[in-house]
Amino acid sequence: MPDSTMRSGLVTLAGRPNVGKSTLLNRLVGQKISITSPRAQTTRHRLLGIKTTEQAQIVYVDTPGLHTDNKGMMNRQLNRVANASLQGVDCIVLLIAASGWTRADEYPLQLAAGQGIPVILVINKLDLLKDRSELLPLMEMSSHKAEFAEIVPVSARTGANTDDLENVILKHLPQQPFLYPADQISDRGERFLASELIREQIFRGFQQEVPYATAVSIEQFRRAKGALHVEATIWVEKEGQKPILIGKDGQRLKTVGSRARLAMQKLFGTKVHLHLWVKVREGWSDSERALRSLGYSDET
Repeated sequence: MPDSTMRSGLVTLAGRPNVGKSTLLNRLVGQKISITSPRAQTTRHRLLGIKTTEQAQIVYVDTPGLHTDNKGMMNRQLNRVANASLQGVDCIVLLIAASGWTRADEYPLQLAAGQGIPVILVINKLDLLKDRSELLPLMEMSSHKAEFAEIVPVSARTGANTDDLENVILKHLPQQPFLYPADQISDRGERFLASELIREQIFRGFQQEVPYATAVSIEQFRRAKGALHVEATIWVEKEGQKPILIGKDGQRLKTVGSRARLAMQKLFGTKVHLHLWVKVREGWSDSERALRSLGYSDET
């Protein structure tokens, strides 16, 4: 019989794009399962990160950044996924940056506050705050914006105060058995994680519109002779984007592949052979049919 003091539940990490949700997820779970980059809207899917101890299991829900730009099918899709992830959970962790509230933070605040469940405000990027004396006025001002269950300043990058945040979250979870097996850390399989690691390197390695015009599909994923063999296609929207991604003599694509391969080896704990191709699929990000075929749906 499960211990009556055992707690478990779902916790959505919400906020505007590029506020540090995925970095915080990886820090709280203790393993990299969500890709990160300095660019907004790196996260495109709903992703669960599962932290299990002897007496508790916190199921974190990482989501695309909530934003008011609904131009294009992709933006509308990301907002639908992020909105749906606020529902059916036990509490919401709403992130803002330590630099203060922005207009872009107001929309996530409005949605989170309207769910009727506890909302914990996390003031992230504490490590970038030059004057810590600015923190108390920000916390005071924030307390008047909504009825937050608690306000916790953290640095997802360094881990500062993240243990305190976890303890706060646990207070708002119900006493119930674990929702997932104790050794499971995500709801996503290795094929998905491999595609995300490739896309992460594209976001980190290219400027302007190229990262947003790319999607990755895994064509082959198999283990043989003590190694993992992965073949993947990187899809772009325009012919002119293909040579940019490949680079002179294929060097830029080789760099993406090399970095993604090393990240896969670290995550999967085995030698990886990775082969990449770049193909064009005109206007895929503004086509509902194309988005679904590439793995984007309201459930993801």
